[in-house]
Amino acid sequence: MLEKSRIVIEKITPIINCGDYAVKRVTGEVVNVNADILGDGHDIIQASIFFKSKNQRRWNESRMNPTVNDNWNGVFTVETQGEYEYYIQGWEDHGLNWRHGIIKKIEDGQQVHSELLEGAELLKPILKNCTRSESELVKRAITSFSDREKYEEAVSICLDRELENIFIKYPVKAVPYKSQKIPVYVDRPKARFSTWYEFFPRSSSSEENKHGTFKDCERILPRISEMGFDVLYFPPIHPIGEVNRKGKNNATDAAQGDVGSPWGIGSKKGGHRDIHPELGKLKDFKSLVNKAKDLGIEVAMDFALQAAPDHPYVKQHPKWFKWRPDGSIQYAENPPKKYQDILPIYFESEEWKKMWSEFRDIVLYWIEEVGIKIFRVDNPHTKPFYFWGWLIAEVKKKHPDILFLSEAFTRPKIMEQLAKQGFTQSYTYFTWRNSKQELTQYVNELTKTDLKEYFRPNFWPNTPDINPYHLQGANESMYMIRYFLAATLSSNTGIYGPVFEFMISDAVPGKEEYHDSEKYQLRYWDWNAENKLMRVITKINQARKDNTSLQQTNNIQFCEIHDEGIMAYYKYDQARENHTLMVVSLDPHYSKQASVKVPRHELGLDFGQSITVEDLITGNSYHWDQEWCFIELHPGMPFHLFKIHKN
Repeated sequence: MLEKSRIVIEKITPIINCGDYAVKRVTGEVVNVNADILGDGHDIIQASIFFKSKNQRRWNESRMNPTVNDNWNGVFTVETQGEYEYYIQGWEDHGLNWRHGIIKKIEDGQQVHSELLEGAELLKPILKNCTRSESELVKRAITSFSDREKYEEAVSICLDRELENIFIKYPVKAVPYKSQKIPVYVDRPKARFSTWYEFFPRSSSSEENKHGTFKDCERILPRISEMGFDVLYFPPIHPIGEVNRKGKNNATDAAQGDVGSPWGIGSKKGGHRDIHPELGKLKDFKSLVNKAKDLGIEVAMDFALQAAPDHPYVKQHPKWFKWRPDGSIQYAENPPKKYQDILPIYFESEEWKKMWSEFRDIVLYWIEEVGIKIFRVDNPHTKPFYFWGWLIAEVKKKHPDILFLSEAFTRPKIMEQLAKQGFTQSYTYFTWRNSKQELTQYVNELTKTDLKEYFRPNFWPNTPDINPYHLQGANESMYMIRYFLAATLSSNTGIYGPVFEFMISDAVPGKEEYHDSEKYQLRYWDWNAENKLMRVITKINQARKDNTSLQQTNNIQFCEIHDEGIMAYYKYDQARENHTLMVVSLDPHYSKQASVKVPRHELGLDFGQSITVEDLITGNSYHWDQEWCFIELHPGMPFHLFKIHKN
């Protein structure tokens, strides 16, 4: 391609897949832009970021500054939800080049009458844009530059830094070059900071062996709110299939009274737009959602695109499923696992357009009928990527508030692709990262590479599907450690609530699966009970709410501490006004002592300046005036969550 401009712009960041996918931010966040920008020769070049939301007509401009080796940096802030875009413009700056050159000649003692005339010509078009005070200087400059009798005054004006500021503010651009436009998607703040609590609504009853209802769930809401959770996630609430229903502990044949898995969606009682009748009616669900909202909790629904063998879709849309040559229907498999109670959707169906529209409309139904704004999506990696990109974009056109959590424990690039397609948050490998090296390496991967621009992690210590080996038979200290790590390393976190709180860890031998799994049976929980773990979780959640440094994931730095069994890391908020330091033992059995290196440089501390660290869990405070400071941890309280106060 022929290009007249003398400017080259390359290696722009942030950009995802050459601009195919959007960079992600939440309202009020900064987009920090870097690029290599260079021109031939020795002329002065300048550059700006131009940015706007799709709803704006006019572009906003933010000037960039050179750093080293032709690299330039600039920032802009996104203020509103929805789609943004930005591009970089670079140019050879005639005004600054003129001033730079004439000053060199003046300093060399040369006469610059001709150069002054050139300067006057450069200033004339600028005059119309100047403020009143600026225009006075510009008029004087034009007059003196054009009058040989006012040579000394003209030279003085050339040397005036105010003239340089005017040329910077009103640049004289020579053949500017524009980069491509780069998309940015801006979500509401909950996309970056959320605290999830999961429980099965059918296990909410205050009586043993009785199916819980949405009315029972309302009784539990104040407890969840008081513990500091702001998202309540329910597994599917739809009618559960009766054909091939699973029994307790995933038994192939259900016994009389077995409730089945809620992920086996659909029966003669309805499908994805219906509610399991034993939970209540639509009005009961609406009541629950509204009462949760009054307590600062959003209810998240499970969106699972699969069907029980008796789902209405099977008869209404038989082409949406795969049929074997013998006439039987293909049920879900992940060999050697078999899910006889679930039929996968056949996305290669010739009716795919009709199918896609139906699935989009399911999401829109729950948004518009009930007010749901968050969806946890079950196994999205088993459906086409481009389907998700289309569905999420379609939903957000009408409802930009909607958030989607991807439940995909699979290969890294697949999880990353789902995030690129638009998923707001993603489950992660945190559940299987245990050692200091594993955790440090993984968090740095999430926060120091391109992943930080589009992949928002959500750290869960456990889920109904995952009873990790390190929690099987674990003591209270291990549960505290895992929640502390999840809640302070990531700003999005969640737990499979009662099982975690009550430290239920019985497992299927040799597997990371819960014995007597709640996926297949009712469980009774004493929702009035209280233990130390619950109190600690509440304190951690309160600290997250009170400290903006804990409400983001990417601003993290690991601190030196010479013990492989202890981790230390520092977090700060965007304004660098709130600072926290976390120190956690990874050993749930023995006490630990060590010294941690305080990040004094990052804190902006002067030589000899001290800090006070306030432990937000215990309430204790310590005065530190050294770079290396002593800490002690024991299994009864295996971590410190310090808020840093500069003295």
